[in-house]
Order: sequence, then C-alpha cells, then structure tokens
Amino acid sequence: MSGEVQPTNRVVHVAPEVEEALRRGRPVVALESTLIAHGLPRPQNLEVARELEAVVRQEGAVPATIAVVAGVPTVGLEPAELERIARPDVPKLGVRDLPAAIALGSDGATTVASTAWLAAKAGIRLLATGGLGGVHRDARESWDESNDLVTLAQTPVAVVASGVKSILDVAATLERLETLGVLVVGWRTRRFPGFYVTDSGHALDWSVEDEGQAAALLAAQADLASESGVVVANPVPPEEQLDPALHERVLREALAELERRGIRGKAVTPFLLERFHEATGGESLRVNRLIVRRNARLAARIAVAWAELARRRLRP
Repeated sequence: MSGEVQPTNRVVHVAPEVEEALRRGRPVVALESTLIAHGLPRPQNLEVARELEAVVRQEGAVPATIAVVAGVPTVGLEPAELERIARPDVPKLGVRDLPAAIALGSDGATTVASTAWLAAKAGIRLLATGGLGGVHRDARESWDESNDLVTLAQTPVAVVASGVKSILDVAATLERLETLGVLVVGWRTRRFPGFYVTDSGHALDWSVEDEGQAAALLAAQADLASESGVVVANPVPPEEQLDPALHERVLREALAELERRGIRGKAVTPFLLERFHEATGGESLRVNRLIVRRNARLAARIAVAWAELARRRLRP
C-alpha cells in the first residue's frame, strides 16, 4: 500500500513509475533484494525476482524492488539494475550499512530491515518477503539477533512473510516481537508459520480472514500514528509444505553439524540453508520459491484493498 509520499533527500532515488503511483494513491509493494543476491541460487534468483514483480502487477499493484545501486538507495529497480543486483559479489546491506555503501559508491542488496526503512522513507507501507529475520538459537551466547526486529519496531511498514526460518529460535523471536511492540497477525490462521512448514508450533493472538480486514487493521494502525510495523504471517498450504518429518530430521542433523564445525555469526544461515537444499533434494528451494510468490501476491492484494479503503475515506 502507498501513503503520502514522505520527504526524501537527494540521496534516495524513487523510480518515476513508483513515484507517480504514490502520488496518485495507487497500491505499491516493496520487494527486498537480498533474496535476489543471497537467498536463491543462480539463475533462479533473477527469474524469481522478475516473477515477483510480475505477480504484483497481475494483482493491480506497482512493484518496487529496493537496492543500493552505485551508492544510490533506489526504490524501484529498472531491468538492468535488477540484473546488476543479481550478481554474486553484491554485498548484503542492513540499515547500519547504508551510509557506508552511499559514501563508497557501492552496490548492495537490502535486507528486510533496510528495505522496510527505505520503503517507509518513500511512503510505501507494504513489503513482501519470504521469511523474517529473528533470534538465533545460540543467542544467549552470541547475542545474534536480526536487525529486522528492532527496525520493524521503529518503521511503519507491514511485512508479509511466512514466519521465520525454523533454523532460528521461533519462540524467542515471537517474544522479542511482542516486547518491541510489533503486531503479528496470521493470515487465516492463529498458528505462526514455520517457513518451510505450515505450523511452527506457536500460537498467535490475532488473525485476519480477508484482504479487507487486513487493510482495516493497517489503516487503524496508521490512524493511531503508530511508528511500529506489522507482520502478516502467511503460511504455506499444508499440501505444499516440506514434509514435516524430513524437515525435522534435516534440521536436527544440520544443527549438529553446525555445532561440530563451530560455525558462528553470519555464516550460520547460509550454511544451514545450503544443507537444507542438499538434504531435501531441492525440495526446500521449491517451497522457498512458492512462499515468496504467495507472499508477493497477498501483499499486492492487501495493498489494493488498502488503497481502495483510503479512496472511500476521501469521498464526501
């Protein structure tokens, strides 16, 4: 969904199509670019990036893939820029990394956190991704927690995601979101999804049943002038999920190998995702692609409903 275009300085570039859509109150959906650069193998990464933009357009919204291109935070990538960000050597940029990338003229793929932050600067209020970052399983020792959580507590953007990956500490992540004041609502469910699987085993307090309810919830949050975000948790259908028994076995074995090899910090997530891909014979990649497409479609539908709600409110 779009809102009033926020004042931005000359550092942030908003693509003309996106800027025009925001000015006219048309629905816009932000898409994060870390998925392109680091989340999927090549050449599927670029294929999926194009698919996601196409899905958003099919539902009547304008896609705005966000990245840093030659030091310029860019909201809405051109086709050549999308290809540029799909290269294997593009760094991943959190919110803290943006000033360095700007000053040094670097390219960069934006995480959920930095995508949400730049989207909010442009006036975009809906973001679609695969999974939210969260609290790592060894956080008591490593203090490893995704900046996605803190940023969402300070950024009025709704993120449509299929929960967090089960390689993270799901219970601790939900507890942190509650502490930070970030509302989590299920899409037609009171169970928090587990990314590759439909149900993580954790309950939710709230759910919405259709796009209109979701739009009304987001409008109510805007009316309250809340500065925190919302997570719309969209589970993969049970018939499309990764086999839960296979998922549990691969996760257990991957975590044990992680411990044996002493892998820590930023290397943890790429290692575990690669192990999932190998051990499931590519099934985890199939589910990943399905998830991001479904989330982009749902985000676009909510954005359309929100834009229509805004138009009705303006009518005399």
